[in-house]
Amino acid sequence: MHDLRPLTALGGQTTQVDTFDNVTIAENNGLALASVAARLGREKPCHTALKKLLRDVPLPGRAVLHDPEAGFWIGPDQWMIGAPRDTHELLADMLKDRFGDAASITEQSGAWVCFDVMGPAMPDLCERICAVPIRKMVAGDAQRTMIHQLACFVIRRQDEDHIRILGPRSAAKSLHDALIAAAHAVA
Repeated sequence: MHDLRPLTALGGQTTQVDTFDNVTIAENNGLALASVAARLGREKPCHTALKKLLRDVPLPGRAVLHDPEAGFWIGPDQWMIGAPRDTHELLADMLKDRFGDAASITEQSGAWVCFDVMGPAMPDLCERICAVPIRKMVAGDAQRTMIHQLACFVIRRQDEDHIRILGPRSAAKSLHDALIAAAHAVA
C-alpha cells in the first residue's frame, strides 16, 4: 500500500511562512475552493442560493467575507467560493447540492495557491508587485491583477494590514519568489 501524503503548492508537507521585520508571507493550504457559474436563464435562483450561502451576492470588485464560507466575484454571473478545507473538503459537492441546476460548480482547490500577506509593510509590498489601488481598498475589495506575469486575485481582508493573494498553483514557486523579493525590498 502506498503511503500518500499531500504536498502544499510549494512542495512541502507543511505550509511555508516567511517572516520579515514588518511583513509576513504565509502559504495558506487550508482553503477549499469552488467556482459557481449561473446557468443561462437560471441567474435568479443562483443569486437566491448565493444569498442563502453568503447572505449577499458579491458584486464586481467585491468579496463577501462571511464565515465559514466566503466568496468573491470573478466574472459576469461567476463567483469563487472558499471555506476552510478541514470542514469543507467536499465544498464543490456541497455547493452542487445547494445550487442544483441553477449553477455549474467546478472544484478549484487544486488549481490555486493562496498566500496571506500581513503586516504594516503590506501596502508597500503590494505596490511593488501589482497595480491594485491597495491604499484605497477596504475590507471586502477583490481585484484581478497581474503579479509577475501571472493572473491573480488580491482580496483585502478584515484586518487593515492583511491581503489574500490567489494565483495559479502551477506557478506557486514563481509567485512566492516575487513576493519574497518584494518583501526584501520593503524590509
